Amino acid sequence: MPAELNDLLEDLTRRMDGALESLRRDLSGLRSGRASPNLLEPVRVEAYGGDVPLSQVGSIAVPEARMLTVSVWDRGLVGAVERAIRDSGLGLNPAADGQTVRVPIPQLTEERRNELARAAGRYSESGKIAVRNVRRDGMDQIKTFEKKSEISQDDMKVWSDAVQKLTDQYVKKVDDMLADKEREIKQV
Repeated sequence: MPAELNDLLEDLTRRMDGALESLRRDLSGLRSGRASPNLLEPVRVEAYGGDVPLSQVGSIAVPEARMLTVSVWDRGLVGAVERAIRDSGLGLNPAADGQTVRVPIPQLTEERRNELARAAGRYSESGKIAVRNVRRDGMDQIKTFEKKSEISQDDMKVWSDAVQKLTDQYVKKVDDMLADKEREIKQV
């Protein structure tokens, strides 16, 4: 394989890894009935004259499988943290206990499980689209190299096959991530 192909594949791999990482974050935000600090990642608290991420006003812990706790650093923000979690649209009902906010994770209904599985499917489809967009960019670069006579048509075929093989590997990774998340949603 020519060095240029390795450079191209390295760049495409890095970009496809970015698409997978984005999907991983999206899927981790889906509540599967099990406590995860990632669940509170999108929560923003009104504090210090603006909206700040929850992680900047307290530390999040998982003391048990169905409970999150937020240890708020500033006693004056306990009410704001509690309110922010309640108003976040995550369906959680926090309760203050001194400087700690306890967040019980409710059981999932079958309807909610199906809804989460559909959302996971939408996220994975977006991940596949992102991977395919990276592939398209790679194929366009290969065609440009061939048009400029920097590579032969035979090389173009070899390079295109390598990019397609890489794409297939990443699409399989997306499918595997979706299957794992669906299994997690169904188990709880």
